[in-house]
Amino acid sequence: MASTWVPDVSPDSPFSLANIPFGIISSQADPAPHAAIAIGSHVLDLKALSAYAAFDKVFPALKNHAGIFSKATLNEFAALGRRVHREVRRTIQDLLAAETSRPEVLKDNAALREKALLSQQNVKMHLPMSIGDYTDFYAGFHHAYAVGALFRGPQTALQPNYTHLPVGYHGRSSSIVVSGTPIKRPVGQILIDPTAEPKQPTTAPSRRLDIELELGCFISTPNELGSSINIKDAEDHIFGYVLLNDWSARDIQMWEYIPLGPFNGKNFATTISPWVVLADALEPFRTRGIDNWTPLQAYLNEGKEENVFDIELQVELQTPQGDGTTICTTSSKYLIWSFPQMIAHHSLGGCPLKTGDLLGSGTISGPSMREKGSLLELSEGGKKDIMLYGMDVRRFLKDGDTVILRGVCGKPGERVGFGDCVGRILQATLP
Repeated sequence: MASTWVPDVSPDSPFSLANIPFGIISSQADPAPHAAIAIGSHVLDLKALSAYAAFDKVFPALKNHAGIFSKATLNEFAALGRRVHREVRRTIQDLLAAETSRPEVLKDNAALREKALLSQQNVKMHLPMSIGDYTDFYAGFHHAYAVGALFRGPQTALQPNYTHLPVGYHGRSSSIVVSGTPIKRPVGQILIDPTAEPKQPTTAPSRRLDIELELGCFISTPNELGSSINIKDAEDHIFGYVLLNDWSARDIQMWEYIPLGPFNGKNFATTISPWVVLADALEPFRTRGIDNWTPLQAYLNEGKEENVFDIELQVELQTPQGDGTTICTTSSKYLIWSFPQMIAHHSLGGCPLKTGDLLGSGTISGPSMREKGSLLELSEGGKKDIMLYGMDVRRFLKDGDTVILRGVCGKPGERVGFGDCVGRILQATLP
């Protein structure tokens, strides 16, 4: 990968020239949300760049889409499809390369560079997409097994359908928030004593507030109602990926989820990272996922082994005192189902996926204790303390705690990452 002329791009930055993730920013100079990409510690304001006189010649794929980078979301750009995303990303990489073929556009254009190349510290991030629907899957094999073993024992940890189809449920798109948004502790029905008979719930703030480390996938091009997406074509329906924290109130969830699944224990908040890493940027990091020993139905057969990505994932928990501890380090390769398989299954019955729809992978955990992507696993169901810096401990989250998800792949100077996915817990508001 070529080097860049953009200053202050650290070799350890997740936003190298090999990445070029897209997001939505606003600034003091232009408070209306609009499109940008991240490069090192800077952003390239694509709305400002589009003011360049010969923009249509530089970006011929966008010739008939004037103002596309002035929109408040990336939906219109995403809907143009993967061929256009690829062409636009490659052009931006060339413009930012040290040996750019078009130095007159930006590198040697001081006036435009001053308007378009901004410090990340001077912009505000927004949700990158208008999200119509959100589906959360359960593809993290080690998480599914560990949680199943906690509640049902190892012999019946996985339900009979688990290796036959990507299990999922429909979440709430209205409570998806961008990184940095505070998260209020939810109130719900909980059982103070789950062993007591008869069961008598009380309404109170959750006492078992948890995280879930996930990868999120945005849909680009839609399918029509009544049609399905062929597994061989599913990749072309993917815009890009984000980190996703599916906040979970385990005590609310435990009381409510039978027989219809999660509801208030999940719908209060989901946090995503602000930069969408395009599908092409992750292609070099393909690897094999968890081997599925069950013969697949034909519609789920991708015909290739390397169907997931090896992204280094990390969870940091910061206490209200500011002390931080890395409580989980794992990889996104620990999925038994890929996103193309999720898409093929989601649309099998004719469900229309729309541009901007978000799919969650489910909690990603590895086989060892240090690789568990939820506090439920790390504390073994709330039975053991998780040791933190400064002799502090947790089993579940306290008010004032901050959780930071990170994800990166690639070698120094060519890193492809997502930036931080951050949420801080606020005290509950009682009804």
